[in-house]
Amino acid sequence: MLRNREIRIYILLLGLVMLISTSVIFSMDKTAAAANFAALASVIVISVLFTKWRYGKIAELSRYLRRISSGEYLLDIRDNKEGELSILKNEIYKVTIMLAEQANMLKNDKRFLADSISDISHQLKTPITSMFVMTDLIQDENLPVDKRVEFTQNIKSQLERLQWLVTSLLKLSKIDAGTITFKKEKVNVKDLVNKSVEHLLIPIELKNQALEIIGDENAVFTGDFNWTSEAVANIVKNSMEHTPEGGKITISFNETSIYTMITISDNGEGIHKEDLPYIFNRFYKGKNAHDNSIGIGLAMSKSIIESQGGSIDASSSAEGTQFTIKFYKSVV
Repeated sequence: MLRNREIRIYILLLGLVMLISTSVIFSMDKTAAAANFAALASVIVISVLFTKWRYGKIAELSRYLRRISSGEYLLDIRDNKEGELSILKNEIYKVTIMLAEQANMLKNDKRFLADSISDISHQLKTPITSMFVMTDLIQDENLPVDKRVEFTQNIKSQLERLQWLVTSLLKLSKIDAGTITFKKEKVNVKDLVNKSVEHLLIPIELKNQALEIIGDENAVFTGDFNWTSEAVANIVKNSMEHTPEGGKITISFNETSIYTMITISDNGEGIHKEDLPYIFNRFYKGKNAHDNSIGIGLAMSKSIIESQGGSIDASSSAEGTQFTIKFYKSVV
């Protein structure tokens, strides 16, 4: 305690006051001077002891903070007593809880980053390896023309897959980072759906699938037309890929006083019960996933919809799968 300069000055001033007052009183009355000296000496002792106690509490807080800085976030020094020290302890505890949560979030972010890098590496490795093999085969001068054309088309297909993967990952990273500003404009749902399925009409026709679009033509919601169109398109594409030839895809929509709902359903093979909770996870591929599936389309749809305050759910049975999108008129 005495290493603190202010404490040494404080004790010195008290000693000077005691000596001066005792000297003055001693010149008038020796008994009174002795009583004054004893009283002031007692005050000094009490002050020193009390100051020592308070500095001990401060030292305790310092040790506590050092332990926190070393990563011990489970320490608890909450104090329900009154006084500034008790308030300080409680405030430090609040900061400790905040630091613990941030440390946990950072740990989860690092784990997620490591998992994502591993998943991305796996997704890139397969097409790149395939292209290396086919490139070596194409270099063979004796390779038939039809095989050369087949391998070239296969390489082009793999490059398109890589391009889509990289583009999708960039979009997802921007959404996660919050660098994309979603527009808040009135969107007509019928126009949105027509835009979403426009580029899928030919693949749907080639599979001889029926596409039915029904709903309130005046249904609207507040959101970003282009981004939401991409989210809906990914879901419709997923339904198309998992619906057999001759199957049916239905897109219905309506507006209530609480939300605007878009439902996309099919009569395909359905999603296994154990896969259903994870279908919106990035790079997750269920038991019915195709070989060329990357497992990122539904994850992107979920990010786009939820970033606009909406929600998306999926249900499935042996009769098919249904995706339900809701855009709320206010935060519920």
